[in-house]
Amino acid sequence: MSALLNKHLQQILAKGRVRISQPAYTPDISLYLFDPAVLEGPLSHEEAQAVVAEPAYWSFCWASGQVLAAYILQHPALVKDKTVVDFGSGSGIVAIAAALAGAKKVYACDIDSHALDAVRENAALNKVRIHTLSDLSEIEDKDKPTIDVILAADVLYDKDNHPLLEDFLHQAKLVVLADSRVRQLPNEQYILQTCYEARTWPDLNEFEEFNQVRIYLSKPLQRE
Repeated sequence: MSALLNKHLQQILAKGRVRISQPAYTPDISLYLFDPAVLEGPLSHEEAQAVVAEPAYWSFCWASGQVLAAYILQHPALVKDKTVVDFGSGSGIVAIAAALAGAKKVYACDIDSHALDAVRENAALNKVRIHTLSDLSEIEDKDKPTIDVILAADVLYDKDNHPLLEDFLHQAKLVVLADSRVRQLPNEQYILQTCYEARTWPDLNEFEEFNQVRIYLSKPLQRE
């Protein structure tokens, strides 16, 4: 077990803990995720408030993350021998998939320091090397011109994040996006490839519409 991740989780939920499990869509990847067995009864008011105020997103493997990770493993040529950034990494499943698919160098980027701890723990669990950072500006200068691929799952849940779609196009040669929250992307540079049905692991019983995950690839940006 991961004492560090248990400590992070227990700051929110006193009886919380993680356990090693394999998400349904990516059975070859193991992750430290929330153990639902601890919820034998209803949460206290204080616990419920804490969970809502500071949700431990990293302790769940969201449907879009599973689908994107599986897509990368099914299409390794997208990342093989390339420098890859997993943006909004959460548990790190997409970054781990990129490393397993043969990426030359993988960065996991997340503003949550606890998520970055989860990425490091999960990377070690899967015996892959992942570089962690809280902002893309932290990428070493020598790597910035050669970011080949940005991977991102469910980063568009907030409309304030929609400008990321344009930003990504200027930061990498290819963007592979998984999303279950926005039916029509506000950027024509992204082409729908396919749609899968998946559920967050452990299952949060979300609305069915959030179980429909669409995969997009970016078109090459026309540069002057």
